[in-house]
Amino acid sequence: MKEINSVHNPTIKSLRLLSKPRERHQAGLFLAEGLKMTEEALQAGKARLILVQSDLAAEYGGLLAEAEKAGTECILTSQAVIGAVCSAGTPQGICCAAALPEQPEQLTGDLLVALDGVQDPGNVGTILRTADAAGYSGALLGEGCAEPFGAKTLRATMGSVFRVPMRLSRDLPGELMKLRDRGYSILSTELGGEDFFEQSPRTRSVLIIGNEGNGVSQAVRACATHHLALPMRGGAESLNAAVAAGIMIYELSRRLKGEKENA
Repeated sequence: MKEINSVHNPTIKSLRLLSKPRERHQAGLFLAEGLKMTEEALQAGKARLILVQSDLAAEYGGLLAEAEKAGTECILTSQAVIGAVCSAGTPQGICCAAALPEQPEQLTGDLLVALDGVQDPGNVGTILRTADAAGYSGALLGEGCAEPFGAKTLRATMGSVFRVPMRLSRDLPGELMKLRDRGYSILSTELGGEDFFEQSPRTRSVLIIGNEGNGVSQAVRACATHHLALPMRGGAESLNAAVAAGIMIYELSRRLKGEKENA
């Protein structure tokens, strides 16, 4: 196994550049930090290079053996190099250069989530993770959303980025109208909307989550077949975007499952 202990090495320099969206796009790679994300990348067949701290090689021996068997390059390095490559305050001594997932030409399946300018990386990652857990078939990310392959977003996904098909769109209204034409209900979540629990459909649906401060944009709202809001029965006026999304994601999944069972 090769060993590199200089931050000036070309391979290490290329890994450090993956912190920038443009470099990720050009290289077709992103940096998956930590043991969990490295394992997920390997299981998904996306791991291209694994960098591991030399004194942890024995601890991660099983994973490294699996990676080498799969043809993934593995490199030993120092704690200083790991710290220079990873953005986490306390790196776990392992990271992976993973291939960017290919974007599907169109999303399919019964339930989809669309993000309209959701800016917080933690919210974007948590929503993707929740959609994965609830069995959603894909996610549509419009302009203004936090970059899904940035370090903070990736940490929040906990590996779901490898399982949820994503389309990154510069024309979210256009994409939503195509889905509407294919028979999907388009659900805009907004203040002043109808009661979500009373009015949400039991059909193929796209759930739109809007910007944390401004909500769903006017152009996206115009595409909706339903305008819904979670009822606020206490004193709070609103919920965190990821919390609200989690409630609605699971409720739509429950409704559709019940509809199919009763059909």
